[in-house]
Amino acid sequence: MKIAIGNDHVAVEMKNEITAYLIALGHEVINMGTDSSERCDYPIYGEKVARAVADGKADLGIAICGTGVGISLAANRVPGIRAVVCSEPYSAALSRQHNNTNVLAFGARVIGIELAKLIVKNWLDAEFEGGRHAQRVKMLDDIH
Repeated sequence: MKIAIGNDHVAVEMKNEITAYLIALGHEVINMGTDSSERCDYPIYGEKVARAVADGKADLGIAICGTGVGISLAANRVPGIRAVVCSEPYSAALSRQHNNTNVLAFGARVIGIELAKLIVKNWLDAEFEGGRHAQRVKMLDDIH
């Protein structure tokens, strides 16, 4: 699977560790984040990740900032994106199963690397269940 990953200055180290983890799991990773600790603006990177997913350049996206909130808000502004902020694995899995999320966000200042890996793994391993959830996802996608 091809995964776009983006981050701001706060999350460079976490992005690098998650990138290595994704590669070890056999995924192709597209780095769309900053590699510098120099202050930058998270909306730039949330949008980059989201556009890569929406345009089909990546299958899924991961976006990391201090809390995960700001970067997910930016990603959710792109049509077709259903970004979720998760700080634990249960919601990550259910967000894929029920909401067909295509961008996962979390905060480098909120969770540690091992929890981040667990969240990513649960999110990637989950599959959209369709059925009654498909109607709700369509409703989400129809909101403009």
